[in-house]
Amino acid sequence: MSFGPHSFSDLDFADDLALLAELLELLVPALETMATEAASLGLELNWQKTKVQALGSREDVPPSITVLGQEVAMVEEFVCLGSLVHSSTQSSPDISRRNAITSAAMQNLDKQIWRSRITISTKLKLYNTCILPFFLYDSECWAVTKRDVLKIDALDQWCLRKLLGIKWYHHVRNVEVRWTTGQPRLSAIVQARRLSLFGHIARMPDEADARSIITASPSENWRKPPGCPRTTWMKTIQQDLRSNNLSLDETITVAHNRPLWRLMSAFGATHP
Repeated sequence: MSFGPHSFSDLDFADDLALLAELLELLVPALETMATEAASLGLELNWQKTKVQALGSREDVPPSITVLGQEVAMVEEFVCLGSLVHSSTQSSPDISRRNAITSAAMQNLDKQIWRSRITISTKLKLYNTCILPFFLYDSECWAVTKRDVLKIDALDQWCLRKLLGIKWYHHVRNVEVRWTTGQPRLSAIVQARRLSLFGHIARMPDEADARSIITASPSENWRKPPGCPRTTWMKTIQQDLRSNNLSLDETITVAHNRPLWRLMSAFGATHP
């Protein structure tokens, strides 16, 4: 798979491996080679956990493929390292999944914590420590749209209102809820985490793969696919940077000043 002048064939994390191929005809031999090389080292692939996914809108995708006599399913989505990977390449499905998990966690503590006589400050500490991590896991990798931001902040308001015991018929404005709790917007916290990750990547050596991807330019033969432009992680970062009047090149330079970058990343979360 190509990113500008750079090509990548696999992504590795511990004992998890993702093979990248632009054609299905190239992926099958790659899986066969990986299985053969793993066997020579005394390792065995778990074919039941192995999945194949076609990114983007494809109509000619078969329901499964056969590799070394093993049937491997073609899936639209799957959970990898705790995150939902969808064939649309968008973050909205994972955000909706995290939304549901967070809502369920809030409901489970409704009678024991949120309706109890515990002080608001203690409830907020429990909310930040025990509830928000459910939602924020891997949130720094999301490419959010305006609709996603509204969904994220709506979940935040619902959680805070449940924490405070506010019902819909109390007619309390969102600004009053924010002022009472002192909580930053959840979308601002996601933005701060995203910028923190970008700063970490920007400080990597130029030859690092992650750094190569964020600075790569499309090849001369690249053409925009038909339809509405997709929201990418880098486009989301560029939107974040515009609020600070910074270009991408300027930001990479600023990010090398770690204390300054930490301050800039946290500013959006502490000043909604």
